[in-house]
Amino acid sequence: MHLASIFDILPELNQAFLETMLMVGLGLLVALIIGLPIGILLYVTDQGLFLENRLIKSTLGIVVNLIRSIPFIILLVFLLPFTKWLVDTTTGPLAASVSLSVAAIPFYARIVESAAREIDRGVIEAAIATGASPWLIIKDIVYPEAKPGFISGLTITAISLVGYSAMAGTVGGGGIGDLAIRYGYYRYDDTVMFTTVIVLIVLVQFIQYLGDFIAKSVNKR
Repeated sequence: MHLASIFDILPELNQAFLETMLMVGLGLLVALIIGLPIGILLYVTDQGLFLENRLIKSTLGIVVNLIRSIPFIILLVFLLPFTKWLVDTTTGPLAASVSLSVAAIPFYARIVESAAREIDRGVIEAAIATGASPWLIIKDIVYPEAKPGFISGLTITAISLVGYSAMAGTVGGGGIGDLAIRYGYYRYDDTVMFTTVIVLIVLVQFIQYLGDFIAKSVNKR
């Protein structure tokens, strides 16, 4: 490894890192705003629960499964017309964030649903028996009880988005993946390739540590 090569690409590496953080941040924000309610809706409309609705449950489930079944690189290309209409470009981190967000929503929604299933149904049944409204049950029981699982799921989603963002870089999405392809692959620069891999490893480890720390701090069990 040549230190001179690393110093030469520091400005590009810094820019690529910021672009990756932008993509992951936007994807996470959209997943939280849209994926969290969808996941909770998937849970509360399940059979035997207080908002049981087979139509909503099956419709949402089909849509979520359809999007999740499409490989990200294909989803990225498939959404290019929508991305062009939405942000007026198909390249750069902002454009890549559209596909990342679409991929993150169903991914996080399923994790939220799974985390909510860990709640003891007896607690919910007791709340129903006292006459609590569905909104009150969601706000005061489902959300607080499953919060650690929601945060852990957000951590898993963030790590997945880091990988997806690197993939988006191969088709002009920017970020660390784009830097690795342009310098490390096309220019056969092993130093750049090694550096980008190290940066991604450190980033993923940091996200995992932070997510675990927050999840443990909010776990009141």
